[in-house]
Formats: sequence, C-alpha cells, structure tokens
Amino acid sequence: MAGAAACSKNSAAQAGSALANATRRRLDRVGIQLYTVREQVQRDLPGTLAQLSQIGYREVEFAGYAGRTPAQTRELLQQNRLTAPSTHIGFDQLGANWDRALDDAVARGHQFITIPWLPDSVRGSVESWKRVAKEFNVAGARARARGLGFAYHNHDFEFARVEGAVPFDILLAETDPAAVSFEMDVYWTVKAGSDPLAYLRQHPTRFPMLHIKDSAGPPNHAQVDVGSGTIDFAAILRLDAAQRRTIKHVFIEHDQPPDPMAFAKKSFDYLSAMEY
Repeated sequence: MAGAAACSKNSAAQAGSALANATRRRLDRVGIQLYTVREQVQRDLPGTLAQLSQIGYREVEFAGYAGRTPAQTRELLQQNRLTAPSTHIGFDQLGANWDRALDDAVARGHQFITIPWLPDSVRGSVESWKRVAKEFNVAGARARARGLGFAYHNHDFEFARVEGAVPFDILLAETDPAAVSFEMDVYWTVKAGSDPLAYLRQHPTRFPMLHIKDSAGPPNHAQVDVGSGTIDFAAILRLDAAQRRTIKHVFIEHDQPPDPMAFAKKSFDYLSAMEY
C-alpha cells in the first residue's frame, strides 16, 4: 500500500485527471466530535451546543452525554438546530448492555452507533481480530434491526502488523458490509503510514463517516487546526465524489486543543469554505 504522502497537500495532483476535472463542491454540513470540547460539555452542555451552533456547525457526534437523558439530549439538539448522526459507545457495551445502548441511540435520534476504541486484551493476534469482527457482525445486525448503522472508528494501532497481517484489513475482510461500516479517522490513518485514498479506492462503500483532524507532519504528527497541517482533505472528498459519494458525515476533531472553541471556530471556517 502507498505511504501516507499520497494524501499530503504537496502530492494532491497524483489523484488523477478524473478527480481534477470533477465539479468543485463545498460541504453542505460540517460536524464536530464533542470529545474536542469535552471539558466544556461537562461544565455546560447547553451552552456548548449553543456556541457550536453559532459558529455554524449543524452536526455533532457525542462521546458521553453529561448526564442528560435521551429526551433531554434530543431537546437540546433541536433547540440549537443540530443533529447528532453518530455517537461513540464503548466496546464493553456490546454485551448485556447492547440492547439498552441501541434503544437510547434511537431515542436520541442517532443514525449510527460507533465503537471508538478496542482494549489491548482483544487485539493481540489474527484470531483475536477475527473474533472482534464476529462480534461486530452480531452487534451490527442487531443495530440494523433497530434501523441503526453500526461503525468502527480507527486509531493507528489497527495498521501495525500482527502475525504478518494488517488488523484493519482483517476487520474490512471479515465484517459484513451490510451490518458494519467504518468511520475513518484520517489523521490516525496517515500517522500510521497508511493511505486514506487507497482505502477509499479499495472499499468505496465502507466509509460513510470521516474524522477530520490535521497533522503538522512527521516525525511527531502533532495535531493542529484543520487546514493548518499537511493532510489534503479536499483530495479525499474529491475521490469520494468521483466514486459514489458515500461519505455522508464529516466530524472535525482535536484530541488536546489548547483552546477548544478557538480550534472549533478556525477549523469550521476552513472546512466549510474548502472547495473540492
């Protein structure tokens, strides 16, 4: 697989003439993963949602609800002209609590329920990754029966070879496309030395959601404001548009922004104005 440079701004021309000739577009909705502003959410969820709406966000992705019930969450979203297409729910919820998690997701108006992380204990071998894929298939089928999508969000560890295999490739191969989707975190994919464009070409229907966070580049890949780094997000969106336009939601994110609201504003301004 090609290296991460294939998605850098300096090499966007390599995307091909079909992409270069594509109609220029802008995103009609920009979302944010609320983990970015988690401290603000815990202190004042209503005020935080109001600020994000004022910036211009129309979608958010939850990572905890600050003690709000599904009805309270939905009301806050409606008050602020927001929707929450996705929520992050821990892998440990796939057991006895899964039906409750699905019920709550439906009540809150989510379209996807997304697993954001896997503990070390379930990812030590090829066989363990295949077991995870089986669990995802079961969980995804149960979500689908409730009218929900099920997705997995990657970090970088999924691209570190285990027994000669790439775990992310195992998940893609061993999960049912009708039941399991993926939320590609572009930053972590690039940091791992993999190429988001290659995955989108090979699996054009598996990634309905993206996490958009930017990298200052190697060797440390410090996270920076979206648009201030080295990742060519426009090339990714052009490729999707040239294929099937299956990316439905994009969520801006930063794990440790020095000023979360300033990051949210600057990144929104860049991404909402970006042509692709």
